[in-house]
Amino acid sequence: MIEAPLNSLFFNPATHRIRAQRSHDPVRDAQLDSDPFVATSQQYLAHLLQAEPKDPNRRDPEFDELLRSLKEFGQNDPGLITHEGVLVNGNTRAAALRELGVPSMRVGVLPESFTWEDINAIELSLQLRKDHRRDYSYINRLLAMEEQAALGRTPEKIAKEFRTTADVYRQERWILSEIRDQIERSRSSDRSTALRLIDFEDHKEKLKELQRAYTKMHAVDPNRADVLKELRLAAISLGFAKTDVRLIEDGVEFREKYLDDKLPRDAHATADEEDAIVVPGLGVSIAGATDAVAAARALTDDVIKAKAARGAASVIPEEQARAANAAFDELKGAFDVALDIAGRQARLKKRKQLAPARLADACASIDQCVVDLVNARASRSLDEEDFDDAVLKLHVSLSKLAKQAGRGLEEPGAGVAWLLDAVGRGGLR
Repeated sequence: MIEAPLNSLFFNPATHRIRAQRSHDPVRDAQLDSDPFVATSQQYLAHLLQAEPKDPNRRDPEFDELLRSLKEFGQNDPGLITHEGVLVNGNTRAAALRELGVPSMRVGVLPESFTWEDINAIELSLQLRKDHRRDYSYINRLLAMEEQAALGRTPEKIAKEFRTTADVYRQERWILSEIRDQIERSRSSDRSTALRLIDFEDHKEKLKELQRAYTKMHAVDPNRADVLKELRLAAISLGFAKTDVRLIEDGVEFREKYLDDKLPRDAHATADEEDAIVVPGLGVSIAGATDAVAAARALTDDVIKAKAARGAASVIPEEQARAANAAFDELKGAFDVALDIAGRQARLKKRKQLAPARLADACASIDQCVVDLVNARASRSLDEEDFDDAVLKLHVSLSKLAKQAGRGLEEPGAGVAWLLDAVGRGGLR
């Protein structure tokens, strides 16, 4: 353990603390890869360590809390550095101490023999403790899991290290795979614009719900599952809330019933417009089995390409930025109208199903009551007077139900007719 001058320590370019946020500025990120320890690279790392994970343009309130704590109480826990002075643990604390003007930092020094694999393992073990001050952001956690998998560790071992289950680990890997796919698909033809990892920081719960819905539907119909995935990803990229994204329960139905006629003309690709598949030997053509998936992917590509260009407005031509903004707003407007209609239909459907569902619950309770009644009589523990009072209350409730169920019906169905007859006679037959 030593007291090391802060100006002799280097921020770690490989820290999982800000791995996703590095993509905030592609030019400076590339410089980090080529020369991470020059002043400009270190300044960029210092900026990211102080920034909000989901928006590096803003300062993180949690960093300010750490700043106040260090100012009031000083450094309680030592940092950890490599033999060359690269911070393994304590990067954020070092940034805060520098801002406070503190000249040195208490650190432990790792042996010179330690490899970067050893260093990363140590960082994870220290940062994933429950008592650390500032959690990894969601995407950085996913990247850390991916890195551990690349080292050949099993899902069970990684899950244990991250204090989660193997199933959750697999879910997280699926989500990161989809994020990487979205980033690659969002690249412009000249590769000047693309989505960034930090563009997904605020979508943790939406992505988890997507994975669960996709997995459930994929077991029944893989094509419909793919359409569901594409349209939900489009809605997520457009910035809709979790409750709105959830309204896309069946991608094919959502697009056909609510979305298709709201889309801009150039985005209105349907299965009929896709290339047909020729059946060998028969000389006939049929619609492609994945036409709906292709159309949904094309729509999502439009959304994410527009979002990527919109996010790079400061580095692309003004005319291209205006076109991207217009396309994004037009697509968001179409989804907004479609989701509003879908929401109203969902609420209407829920109201229609509410009364039958409550009656089904009541039937289940009565069935259980029969079992309880038999057991009580067998053990001679039934309170006959209380039971009789409860039956009278049931009769009152059934009378109210019969009054409302029979209102306005000239020819009631068999169930309502039975209810009216039973209550009208003053008892159940």
